[in-house]
Amino acid sequence: MLIGEYILSQKSANGTLPENPAFVESIVSTDMGKAIAAAYGVKHIEVLTGFKYIGEQMLKFEKTGCNNYVFGMEESYGCLPGTYARDKDAPAAVCMLCEVAAFYKSQGKTLWDGMIDMYEKYGYYREGISTMTLKGIDGAAQINEIMTKARAAEPKKFGDYQVLAIRDYKNDTRKDMTTGKVEPTGLPSSNVLYYELNDNAWCCVRPSGTEPKIKFYFGVKGVSLEDSQAKLDALSAEVLGQFE
Repeated sequence: MLIGEYILSQKSANGTLPENPAFVESIVSTDMGKAIAAAYGVKHIEVLTGFKYIGEQMLKFEKTGCNNYVFGMEESYGCLPGTYARDKDAPAAVCMLCEVAAFYKSQGKTLWDGMIDMYEKYGYYREGISTMTLKGIDGAAQINEIMTKARAAEPKKFGDYQVLAIRDYKNDTRKDMTTGKVEPTGLPSSNVLYYELNDNAWCCVRPSGTEPKIKFYFGVKGVSLEDSQAKLDALSAEVLGQFE
């Protein structure tokens, strides 16, 4: 997030943001990305997990001219600060982070100081992930059963968190739990369930594409590091308790 904030803030300050700029990130990445994009008038676009989907957006932009890519990232420590590649670029990310560090050093600050500045500006966002390993043929069947039951259950709440909407990417639906309105997600079909919660929180569940695991993702927003950690712990405990 430090790199994304730096790129957007500097391009905005220097007047070098392109027309129709876009910030692309996966659905299980931090919601701080949305806040950063909004702060600089940049369109925020969500894609499925996997950097190839960010690459697809770049190709779409190039073919249609609808947007101009300025930054992309996913939760698994990957980002791409340019359009010269279609996958996460660790060397470029390291170089960019060095530039960001130099920028903050010129102000007498560390990278952590910069992160605290971002928390104070946008809110104390915090995310977490838990996995459940279920090996073999029986494990695969269990994972499928968990997803099938979750898809049918449509929970109304997780502890103190109300479920505002459920996105079922397998069936391409987003259901508003208050009005019952159903609309398409607009993303490719994938065995993923995403729960939009109140208080700027969310959770997501999906089978791993490479391991015999089911993955649970969580995101919250607090007023301090301690508050956000407490919220994250409470949410993850409630969600895992319902799925176990």
